[in-house]
Amino acid sequence: MMSNPHPAGPGRNQSLLSMARESALPSLSKAFDKVLGGFDDVLFDRAESAGASQLVFLDGMRELRRRREEISRRFASHLQQAWAALESGTPLSAESALAGQSEGGLSLVPEHVLESRLAVRNFATVLLRDWKQVLQRIDHRLAWIAGVPALDADTNPIGPEHIAVAVHEAFYTCELAVEVRLVLFKLCEREFAAGIGKLYESVDARLAEAGAAPEIAAPRRATPQRPATQAPADSDEGDGDPGHAPMWAQRFSERWSQRRSSMAGGAGMDGPAGGGFDGGAAAYGGDSQNMVLEALHELLSQSRQAREGAAAASPQSATAGGQHRALNQREMMSVLSLLQATPSATLRAAVGEEGESLAQRLKSEVLSGATRLGVDPAEARLDPQDEDAIDLVSMLFDVMLDERELEGRSRELIGRLVVPFVKVAMLDRRMFVQKTHPARKLLNSLAEACEGNAGESQAERALMGKVEEIIERLTAEFNENLAIFLTLEEEFREFLAQHRRRIEIAERRAAETQRGQEKLEVARARAATELDSRINGVALPKAIEDFLGQPWNHHLTLTLLREGDEGEGVVETLKLADAMLEEVAEARRHIVGKPWLQACQPALRKVFGSVGLHGDGGSAAIDALHDTLQSIAEARPELERALPELPQVALPMPPVQEAPAIEFGSATKAEDFDDSDAERFRKMEIGTWLDFIDKEGKLQAGKLSWISPISSRLLFVNRRGIRFCVASPEELAVMVRLGRLRAHVDDGAFDSAMQGVLDRLEPQFSPV
Repeated sequence: MMSNPHPAGPGRNQSLLSMARESALPSLSKAFDKVLGGFDDVLFDRAESAGASQLVFLDGMRELRRRREEISRRFASHLQQAWAALESGTPLSAESALAGQSEGGLSLVPEHVLESRLAVRNFATVLLRDWKQVLQRIDHRLAWIAGVPALDADTNPIGPEHIAVAVHEAFYTCELAVEVRLVLFKLCEREFAAGIGKLYESVDARLAEAGAAPEIAAPRRATPQRPATQAPADSDEGDGDPGHAPMWAQRFSERWSQRRSSMAGGAGMDGPAGGGFDGGAAAYGGDSQNMVLEALHELLSQSRQAREGAAAASPQSATAGGQHRALNQREMMSVLSLLQATPSATLRAAVGEEGESLAQRLKSEVLSGATRLGVDPAEARLDPQDEDAIDLVSMLFDVMLDERELEGRSRELIGRLVVPFVKVAMLDRRMFVQKTHPARKLLNSLAEACEGNAGESQAERALMGKVEEIIERLTAEFNENLAIFLTLEEEFREFLAQHRRRIEIAERRAAETQRGQEKLEVARARAATELDSRINGVALPKAIEDFLGQPWNHHLTLTLLREGDEGEGVVETLKLADAMLEEVAEARRHIVGKPWLQACQPALRKVFGSVGLHGDGGSAAIDALHDTLQSIAEARPELERALPELPQVALPMPPVQEAPAIEFGSATKAEDFDDSDAERFRKMEIGTWLDFIDKEGKLQAGKLSWISPISSRLLFVNRRGIRFCVASPEELAVMVRLGRLRAHVDDGAFDSAMQGVLDRLEPQFSPV
């Protein structure tokens, strides 16, 4: 990174620009063509396993074959256009280019276009993250040789943002189903990354050798993170790096080390011989993983002793006399596989039920199931390591089901994972301490899909259907091969990514709706103010009063929404009201024979037309106003006429108000808050998550999605992208004071539940 601003370049250098262009553009086009050439095989493979959706992938294959040259040409064309803009000294914004198709109107962008844009933005984000350092140097070197003040991710013509736009443009005119487009973008993301990175390093090195921006240090080869999909499931790479360890493990490790160091002389330091949770590895002299696993074993052992009592061990525990035989691993796996395939009714009932120990129920079911193997339950017990696995997994699911918004079918489906995860814990105990373990990643994804999912929309029902399919396959196919978790996690991750894009679209819709409602609220308030300022305290004939209170008010509100405060139509509508009131004043001065409202005819017809009164209907309404004014001028009230019945129009209504964000008690006032909290909310970044707590103590996470430029209120959406809270910074500060709002910490469902397990375990013992 560069600590000081770079001096301006020497001005436009055509020679270096040409060299950079020839180094980058042909190679990018060639790389894209290579990726494009592999799409046919991939789509064919997808079609074979797509079931009812097979035809959309086959149609996609035909469309790509038919338009291949056009696709390649459109990709190259955008990059050439972006480079030409750089050479002309006016770099092109990738964001502006991506939004170019919706110019010229206020209509909503079609959902499939929004999904495509989100997909390519994600593609760009991946490349920006992996090649951040070299891209910063290229930004500066290209600006230096082009003679422009600066380039950034949005304006670098060969940067990930413009490459993503080029991919979007390449397929934009193709008639492809949404799922086919998303597959193509995902493949581009996967196949493009490494090749583009090497290209960036080559361009940076060539520009440096040519003397571009000599004040920058010589380039060093970037080493981006390897994609998770390429990392072997059993890899230990990065395990010693705190950044790769789960947050709960880091916090627990620190507290445990402090506890151990405070004990005098190491009394009580040794766990059962060979029975450590890490399978007998060195407990405290080895790596941090083994220390955490051994500490968990000790906690679980002490917890069982506290529950069972030192003098009366349960049948599941090891006995002093050693009269009970421990089930070996093969026996345990056989019994668990039976429970996995056909869980008992009592075990299903125990999942997540308050007052029922899932761990005790599962251990009882295991010992009872051992009878099918010819083992007498009265003479059998569980090995301490196996008991640890059952206790820890059961507690983890208890916490997850208690703290997450999992109800009904979601709760039942997640509960079916208990037995498979006990088997994983017995086979690979590193699941608890490896952040990238495929089993925990699959559980995180499934919990995310289920949380708050009541199946209210078609997309939510489709997602739950996929969750059920994944869990059915896991319980049917998982024996002792952990590779199935990697396969199912990858498959479900792609499906969940599509759902997340739908959530982002729903979130944008929520912001658009809130923006529209606030604009309507402001327009209604302005119309009401204009009307009140003109008729306040003035008695008007009923026809005039009805005209101003209904059609005119309606027309002014809509005109304000369309044109803003000072639009030409707004001025015209206000002048009409003033002219109408002036006519009333003249009539009251008994001016007879005047052609009433003659000059207002066009404006009146426009107002009545806005409420659906056209032609003869509009003429009749204008005649009623004319006769009313004539009756006032001649002092003949019997000539006064009412407006004809107006069509039933949907007059603008105030926006639907959210349920009160807070309910102030007798001891709390709306202004009773810490202004520093309010200021923090005023500066909060979009995308920040907070935890909202209702009166019953139920927690719901909310994401800051939008901040109103009109009212400064903050819009929060739930995990489905649906609006559930709109509040001012001051209201949020009061919620903090009332204990109804707090910072959100989300390490994923697995890690959050593990933290809850530790919170339940640690109070059960005190340091020796």
